[in-house]
Amino acid sequence: MAFNEETLKRQLGKYKFRDLTINEMKDVHQKFPDLKSSQDTYTFSNGSQKDLLNIIGTIPVRHQGSSYNIPIRIWILDSHPFGPPLCFLRPTSKMVIRVGKHVDTRGRIYLPYLQHWSHPKTNITGLLNDMIAKFEEVTPLYTKRSAEAPSLTDINTIIAKISSGASDIVAEPPMQAADYYSSKVTVLGTGDLGMACTMSILAKDIVEKLVFIPTTENTVKSGTLDMEIFHLPKVEISRDYSKSADSSVVIVTANTWGGEESYLEALQSNVDLFKSIIPNIVQHSPNCVLVIASQPVDVMTYVSWRLSGFPPHRVIGTGCNLDTHRFQFILGKSVKMSPAEMEAWIIGEHGGNEVCAWKGLERDNGQNINPDIVNPDHETCKQQAYRAFKELKDKSQRSWSVGLSVTDLTETVLRNLDHSHSVSTLVKGSYGISSEVFLSLPCTLTRAGVVSVSAPKISEQDEEMLQNSAATLQKLLQQLKI
Repeated sequence: MAFNEETLKRQLGKYKFRDLTINEMKDVHQKFPDLKSSQDTYTFSNGSQKDLLNIIGTIPVRHQGSSYNIPIRIWILDSHPFGPPLCFLRPTSKMVIRVGKHVDTRGRIYLPYLQHWSHPKTNITGLLNDMIAKFEEVTPLYTKRSAEAPSLTDINTIIAKISSGASDIVAEPPMQAADYYSSKVTVLGTGDLGMACTMSILAKDIVEKLVFIPTTENTVKSGTLDMEIFHLPKVEISRDYSKSADSSVVIVTANTWGGEESYLEALQSNVDLFKSIIPNIVQHSPNCVLVIASQPVDVMTYVSWRLSGFPPHRVIGTGCNLDTHRFQFILGKSVKMSPAEMEAWIIGEHGGNEVCAWKGLERDNGQNINPDIVNPDHETCKQQAYRAFKELKDKSQRSWSVGLSVTDLTETVLRNLDHSHSVSTLVKGSYGISSEVFLSLPCTLTRAGVVSVSAPKISEQDEEMLQNSAATLQKLLQQLKI
């Protein structure tokens, strides 16, 4: 099929970088003519949908002297080429997915090439070549054997199960457990929050290695000495930033408040600390995602973005992630719904000026998404849940809670989960905000960082509150020496 540039232009009408994407598609068509493109609706894990360009077809793979055509589908996000595509296998009814390091049970494909996606060094053609290379090492699919002709191994397995009295006899070989991607994380900082992040990440078992770098001289006070005394598996403690090299995620918890006379002077001391921290991290982990937990988080996320030189999608602040999870939990108890069924968020400036957004029990077409529940008064229910959330927040905003929130974000990035979180991100262009400031909005996260940002519908009063927060932050940032 001939390459039709005009059709592609129409399909990419809402893409931010249409021309760059078209140029890549020309190269793909030339080097992989069997792959065809179309536009279809992709459903994200949070239930939201978007019309996206996708590539469908087979790629040639040679394994142990034989040739195979592996069916794949690549979804190209509207942030392309600055956000990595979403890649899947498309097994036929006669194929079985071989779960492993690069493929999960859903057929989702994970590759180092996607993890280190960075335009212009990476592109779709390079992705396809890397995919072929990895699949030639271990084929991601195998053919189902006929039920009428089980192998000798299958027969022996069945006989053994019968002899042992087992009742769950299946002729198919057992599937392996999903081998989730695990990588290296660095935690910067001292004190309770740095310790809480470290312990939470270890408890989740989502890393191969964790490097803890103290940022103050008093290691005894910070508790770092105890971590060295009682050795923790997978943890390395060092002041040498080179030990953090090639980290996938770098978490910054560092703060320094030196008793200055004014808030601005205290904040400037924190900025000065970051001037030594962030460049060191960027030098050794240029492809990492920065997760900022230092306070005030919206300000320090902006400072980290400026100092790192990273694109904004690779610098996120913890923002309102913890607050949103708490609000969703309390609201869910009120209306007997799971958080996954709701579109409820705490957004805006972290602290006292956040905004509560909840779509309620109805979708855009007015249909009740849970007909077994009588739809309560939307505002009354929201306000009751919000008051309960505020009481919980005032009583229990502790380091370990923030550590769990940081781990939640880290897991989403490392495992490429495509989950949405209310995190501090660059909000220029949303809700009439024209300044470069960071506030919390619902963001879909992958190994590349933020791949999409949504702006929930809110009242004019709440929108004005966000604009006021942005204006206040901008004035503060202009007074800092970054």
